[in-house]
Amino acid sequence: MMKKFLPAALLTLAALLGGIAWGAEVIVIREKLFIQQCNDVYLNPNDYLGRTVRLEGIYGELPGEKNGEILSYVYRIGPGCCGYDGVAGFRVFYDGESKPGQGAWVEATGTVELLPPSAEDVVALRLSQLKVLEKRGAEYVAN
Repeated sequence: MMKKFLPAALLTLAALLGGIAWGAEVIVIREKLFIQQCNDVYLNPNDYLGRTVRLEGIYGELPGEKNGEILSYVYRIGPGCCGYDGVAGFRVFYDGESKPGQGAWVEATGTVELLPPSAEDVVALRLSQLKVLEKRGAEYVAN
């Protein structure tokens, strides 16, 4: 009995120490190690497909390349080539009645899916919930 329990306990402990909270239902991407956790979803999408992910970040919209399409994102700012000019986060799809304003701090909960735009798959979140929060977290993250 102890031999079966120990590997599961170690796996759970390792996930929590890494910052991702693996629950039965929702994977929570935490502020600590935000970039690495997002990268893990991008690098291992098959491990996350259909799973529910929750994260906090900045809500933003950009014009797409097709027919005036507006693309929505939840992201945080991180290191890039010239200081803090990179971003980490996800493209999001939300069919709710109202969307937050540009730059609002949000909590996003959604299901991971792959979108095939052309030659490469794009990881995105199909949101079930998008909530504007009063208290902002760290907009600038280093890891």
